[in-house]
Amino acid sequence: MTASNRPAFVSGTGLSGWELFLIAMLAVIVLANSALSPQFLSLNNQINLFQLSIEKVIVALVMTFIIINAEIDLSVGSMMGLAACAFGWMFQSGVPAYAAIIIVIGIGIAGGTVNAFFITRVGLPSLVVTLGTLIAFRGLARVLVEDRGITDFPEWFDRLGQQGLIGPFPLSLILFAALFVICWLLLQRTGFGRKTYVIGTNRDVADFAGIDSGAHKARLFIASGAVSALAGLFYAARVGAVRGDVALGFELDIITIVLLGGVSIFGGVGTMAGTLLAILIVLNLRNGMALLNITGHIQTGVIGLLLIGSVLAPRLKLSTLLPIISGRKGDAR
Repeated sequence: MTASNRPAFVSGTGLSGWELFLIAMLAVIVLANSALSPQFLSLNNQINLFQLSIEKVIVALVMTFIIINAEIDLSVGSMMGLAACAFGWMFQSGVPAYAAIIIVIGIGIAGGTVNAFFITRVGLPSLVVTLGTLIAFRGLARVLVEDRGITDFPEWFDRLGQQGLIGPFPLSLILFAALFVICWLLLQRTGFGRKTYVIGTNRDVADFAGIDSGAHKARLFIASGAVSALAGLFYAARVGAVRGDVALGFELDIITIVLLGGVSIFGGVGTMAGTLLAILIVLNLRNGMALLNITGHIQTGVIGLLLIGSVLAPRLKLSTLLPIISGRKGDAR
């Protein structure tokens, strides 16, 4: 295993060449956005920048674990939509909002458990299983709300997604910061993180070492379902309404963020710091395109190109450029 593709728990705490490249890319985007708008660097704009995509970046933290583990979860966007629609449907049917929130988190856990069962017990590929649940969860969401929108949620619920809880910082942003710290510690500083890397690198080696790979993967998919449901609730609170197409296509941005952050689609490589840098790049890039009045469809196309590029970069041996950026000439493969 070369220095350029070692897991973080092997290579230490320093930034990799790819992460240094991401920092440079982020600096260029921030400078360009600052030139386009003098208000870009204001605290309110930076909070708004996160708030508009907070559901995606929360789920991206868990997706980092899953892809490092050499798996994929395509159902996260549909689970977010199902969670939001289930909350709206229950509230409209007379279920108290507090109870509906608890039930929705349970739905997320149940959905993650379904994915985990077919992947770890039946032995189906996660790509196939989560593609199926992507369709199933989205279908359930549309059945619940049909073509109508549901609004008029309790005022306290809308405030959670739209107003600051501590100063100008809303609950969702505070939760994201807390989750990032927890995920960083889990991935980079605990045995749970080491198991995630080892299984993603070589499952046979992990099994030989006595690691219960199936149980570990199951925990990750259940966590993904629960966090996706929570993100769906935040979406409903932020927008103040739900429809059957809530969070449609969000999985594209989420997976792009993780892969752009340096997590290998083949597993075993990546860091939470890389994911955070990719989050900042994608959010600032979208904000810059919005400042230029670029339409949402074109923005999605750009994000799609980023996804392709983040997968192709290692295959095209772009890593030979990274030692130059990082000052380590001997690291190139």
